[in-house]
Amino acid sequence: MIMENKDFAVFILTHGCANKVVTYNTLLKCGYNGDIIILIDNEDKQAKEYKNKFGDQVHIFDKAAIAKKFDVGDNFNDKAAVVFARNACFDIAKKLGYKYFMQLDDDYTTFAYKFDESLTYHQYEIRNLDRIFDIMLKFYKNNPNVFDFAMAQNGDFIGGADSTKIRKNITLWRKCMNTHILSTERRFDFVGKINEDVNTPIILGAIGKLFLTIPLLTICQIQTQANTGGLTDIYLERGTYIKSFYSIMYNPSCVKIYLMGEAHKRLHHKVKWNNAVPKILNEKYKTV
Repeated sequence: MIMENKDFAVFILTHGCANKVVTYNTLLKCGYNGDIIILIDNEDKQAKEYKNKFGDQVHIFDKAAIAKKFDVGDNFNDKAAVVFARNACFDIAKKLGYKYFMQLDDDYTTFAYKFDESLTYHQYEIRNLDRIFDIMLKFYKNNPNVFDFAMAQNGDFIGGADSTKIRKNITLWRKCMNTHILSTERRFDFVGKINEDVNTPIILGAIGKLFLTIPLLTICQIQTQANTGGLTDIYLERGTYIKSFYSIMYNPSCVKIYLMGEAHKRLHHKVKWNNAVPKILNEKYKTV
């Protein structure tokens, strides 16, 4: 099956991993037949290797130029972060003639359904990704207040069918991480050098822009910090403590630091979504 949407492309955001763009083959394996753009920055020392492997699918953006256009949230000198590529995508997609596009990281091992037809918790691999992307795009196009639309991550389902998240809600979640369906006509800036896909929904979500995740679908990734290059170096250098504090800095009314894990705990951010985004009340509560 070929996608109905011809004004759509997938962008794989990558740096220093020319021989480990796992997502590329995963897209093909799971049934995607549309356009793929490999996006790297002009500071990537493996640019030649990317070009040799992916040819004209490789597009390069000026990282220093993009860095001047949005708030990075710190005064560090390094630019080892994916946020620059995220913001560069809008201009490149428009230049290439795409109205809609999806941002993916380079380390996905599979795309999967997380529930069966009866909404029973059960993971199995997607084989018709063209159809899935078309359905997601239909929802996105029909809801102009949705600025970002994502699949879930396997880490969202820790605890399986008994997890609190699953028991509470398997419709839509008010967040977006990792996989981002976007439009050149609904442009915004991702903010913060790190944790940008947490920082941005809690800032823009607070003023009514919708960032939504569909938990019926998920992506699986290589274990964090196992794939060298990309963000791994900055995580190893600074850990998750500084990473999490970017989000606290952007919206301290709804984000805190807590200890994540069971036997082996680590510091991580926790978003209280009831404090982060406005809710729509049923009309029955309207007073005359």
